[in-house]
Amino acid sequence: MAQGPVYLGTGRRKSAVARVRLMRGTGTIKINGVDAKAYFPHDRAVMHAVAPLNATEMATKYDVIARCNGGGFDGQAGALRLGIARALLKADNTLEPKLRDEGLLTRDPREKERKKYGQRGARAGFQFSKR
Repeated sequence: MAQGPVYLGTGRRKSAVARVRLMRGTGTIKINGVDAKAYFPHDRAVMHAVAPLNATEMATKYDVIARCNGGGFDGQAGALRLGIARALLKADNTLEPKLRDEGLLTRDPREKERKKYGQRGARAGFQFSKR
């Protein structure tokens, strides 16, 4: 299936991790052995994940094979997006300004805040009743 070199990229978002293999091809995207449109429940998750390919106009030039685990679908889509962008960068270094301008090479640092003791959640306290 792979013609030529394989480019690897790892993406992380929230608690999700995506390991991406990028190779010359026709534009098929497989996630955990399933087509991307069948894997993600919403089209916006697919569009979010393939944003680096669309931004660089490489959507029909590369095949993507990815392993995603952890987190939910939105987190996995964000992790896949970063992984694809990093793999594209290894494939063609001249794409960096375009990817950087679109914000596709920046890891989203937001994580879940831990629950605090004496409270219902990270920030929400228990309901107070005066009487």
